Amino acid sequence: MIGIFKQKNPATLLILLVFGVLIKLPLFLHPHINPGRPQDGILFKAILNFLAPGSRSFPALYPVLAFVLLYGQAVVLTRFINTQRMMSRSTYLPGMAYLLITSLLPEWNYFSAPLLVNTILLFVLSGLFKIYNQPNAKGAIYNIGLALGVASFLFFPSLTFIIWILLALMLMRPFRLNEWVLCMVGVITPFYFYAIYLVIIGEWNWQNLWPYFSVSLPSVRQSAWLAGSIFLLVVPFLAGGYYVQDNLRKMLIQVRKGWSLLLLYLLGGLFIPFVNNSDTFENWVMAAIPFAAFHACTYLYSKWRIIPLLFFGLTVGFILGYQYWGPGW
Repeated sequence: MIGIFKQKNPATLLILLVFGVLIKLPLFLHPHINPGRPQDGILFKAILNFLAPGSRSFPALYPVLAFVLLYGQAVVLTRFINTQRMMSRSTYLPGMAYLLITSLLPEWNYFSAPLLVNTILLFVLSGLFKIYNQPNAKGAIYNIGLALGVASFLFFPSLTFIIWILLALMLMRPFRLNEWVLCMVGVITPFYFYAIYLVIIGEWNWQNLWPYFSVSLPSVRQSAWLAGSIFLLVVPFLAGGYYVQDNLRKMLIQVRKGWSLLLLYLLGGLFIPFVNNSDTFENWVMAAIPFAAFHACTYLYSKWRIIPLLFFGLTVGFILGYQYWGPGW
């Protein structure tokens, strides 16, 4: 299976689709209906209200939408890594790794605001990569800020990714205060128009414009299955980090900065669950994209063929065990 995804063949997209459906089959057999959460933004709540009538007549609506998002994100991530030459050769391993990683926890397959935000963050990641050495990047920088502002209306804690974006601007471009200000203007733009809307309808209130914001330790239930998921998430990531470091001298400066960008992205994704935390793992899905990029390096660069086969076999076996003999989805 790994050999198939190592090939750059358009037909592999279809194989990736079939692989995703099979590895996430319980998602469709036992549909999860999203009732909404307090952490969800006003835009996502509007989306849920719009989908509610359809979900009552077609219970699989939310699983189908979640799978479309996951598969689309896997394809976009693969295209991004191949286009920017982040790895020594073009493969579909990032997409495979993303679908595997998101199958380690059932909450990562729910139609949720963080899952939608992942799509926007992929756009932001691509935009940040493209502004490297671009003489006039003001339009792109404004769009990056605007995208994050829209994401905060889906899931308000995602606004903390502004720290990642500012660090990325510092990494990818010489410091220019006007570009930082322009990025912040982009972030503020959706709030400005929403404030005007609230004034017009007579519902102006700071609480409506700026929801509550708190940072605390998330409370999660410990289990052997959770420990297994973390093990299969962290160990291939560490191996992938080693292989990236080992090949760093062979990479272009832009690619080196790109991997630093992904590492900063990962740190931001791991911090998100501490903001307005909940007792579920849905918020942690925002760290899956950078994890998948490093996992793909483990599958590609390993000198011993048994290592990627072992990781792949253990991960698939664990996922199937979790789904059919464990707590289930």
